[in-house]
Amino acid sequence: MLEVRPALPSEYAAIGELTATTYLDEGYGDDDYAVILRDVAARAAQATVLVALLDGRLAGTVTVATAGGPFAEQAEPGEAVVRMLVTDPAARGRGVGTALMQSCLDAARAAGCSVVRLSTQASMTSAHRVYERLGFTRTPARDWNPVPDLRLLTYALPLSFCGYCGEPLGHEGCERMLVLEPPRYCSRCRRRMVVQVHPTGWSARCVEHGVLTG
Repeated sequence: MLEVRPALPSEYAAIGELTATTYLDEGYGDDDYAVILRDVAARAAQATVLVALLDGRLAGTVTVATAGGPFAEQAEPGEAVVRMLVTDPAARGRGVGTALMQSCLDAARAAGCSVVRLSTQASMTSAHRVYERLGFTRTPARDWNPVPDLRLLTYALPLSFCGYCGEPLGHEGCERMLVLEPPRYCSRCRRRMVVQVHPTGWSARCVEHGVLTG
């Protein structure tokens, strides 16, 4: 059974060791960065550290910052940032990374964030596939160098979409139209909705997120 939940202080040492060892073994950091990766208490004080347990054993971890702070790099106010996604190599292929990322999205939505962002190394191709399956897209204009010889690629996922045009929020014209007409797109997943207009109102159904009425 796979469970994802916030980390407990008693788990910080194991989480730090899994994160640092995986990064170093796979060539994604150095000894200086490993010190940061092992300091789970520091990031838990500024963000949310999640763990994935597979049959009760630690199988992965991720950090999500939903309220700014030092772990919300490249973010603007109201945006969340995912950091330090790690899956135990022995548990890969069992949905651990996807479950951790989905929990990050849930946490960001619960915090009222509009966008989730992340940075990744070009060689982390397995992680890229997880991000893209969840709907993240590349944002090359935000790619950056935390240190001179390391270029990080960036991805983003809007969490809310315009119900009228299906694009990210922020269109006054669409907002005016939605006062008069039912939504055409699901604000959570951007799917086209099945709309029915009735004598006393309307209904709009998303195959994933159910029915809205008005």
